[in-house]
Amino acid sequence: MKLATSSGVGRAADEVRAALSAAIARLEECAIPSAALAAELLLMHVLGRERVWLYAHPEYKLNAEEVAAYAQLIDRRSQGVPTQYLTGRQEFWGLEFEVGPGVLIPRPETEHVIEVALARLGPRQSEALRVADVGTGSGCLAIALAHELPRAKIVATDISGAALDYARRNAARHLVLDRIQFCEANLLGAHRDPAGLSQSRFDLIVSNPPYVGLRDAATLPSEVREHEPAEALFAGDRGLDLYPPLIDEAARALCPDGIFVTEIGYNGAEYVGLLLAGPVWSDLRVARDLAGIERVMSARLAGKRAS
Repeated sequence: MKLATSSGVGRAADEVRAALSAAIARLEECAIPSAALAAELLLMHVLGRERVWLYAHPEYKLNAEEVAAYAQLIDRRSQGVPTQYLTGRQEFWGLEFEVGPGVLIPRPETEHVIEVALARLGPRQSEALRVADVGTGSGCLAIALAHELPRAKIVATDISGAALDYARRNAARHLVLDRIQFCEANLLGAHRDPAGLSQSRFDLIVSNPPYVGLRDAATLPSEVREHEPAEALFAGDRGLDLYPPLIDEAARALCPDGIFVTEIGYNGAEYVGLLLAGPVWSDLRVARDLAGIERVMSARLAGKRAS
């Protein structure tokens, strides 16, 4: 790909402003969403600069190596590869996470899981809690909770060894690896490890499980459907298959009065609410995201904590 403006400006194509304009035009031609943002992020990545620098130095001339690297990234983005996979990072809860092929890209709406968990813990946040993150992916929930709960010990599980490799590196980067035990496991109960995870009891269990229905796959953006791991996206025809075993295992793994928090899809509130409406659970709550969509459900395991 040759980076050039639509007006055919020659040497100006080596300038920041012209390079951005050409890249945006290319991405828009390919119907890439948020083309301007993607072009900016990829140029920032190539130059190792922040956004404010780009616009403060529009006259900067990219060298040949930078032009080639930027052109390659724009070509790959125009083919649908997610921007986060190209830069290798995504922000979540104010922290930067390494991401790439084989791991789900953290979404801003998943931050509501953290908000709900912290709100429900209240003054208990300073206690030496036992926390589990089921389906940790990049480790974003476990690591964010480790930052917010300074005395917590956390177990983070995932069925994907590749995802756990990302999660371990992210935990090491954010200096919380010593407080998080990463385990390759399906949910919690089926795990067989020397530490006896299946016999552990937790004060808090959080999860962002796969919740997209296979029947809805065609409605997903192609960059999600074709590049992010299917096992982290889909859970049966309606996207609800993992909630029954997840909730059943949470009920067996939580301490009395323990808290369960899970993200849900657009069609999950009624179904998950019914699963959490039995006598085992109490204090069921639903939290909406900024778009008003029911996004997070939480409940307390019936019973009293030992004092």
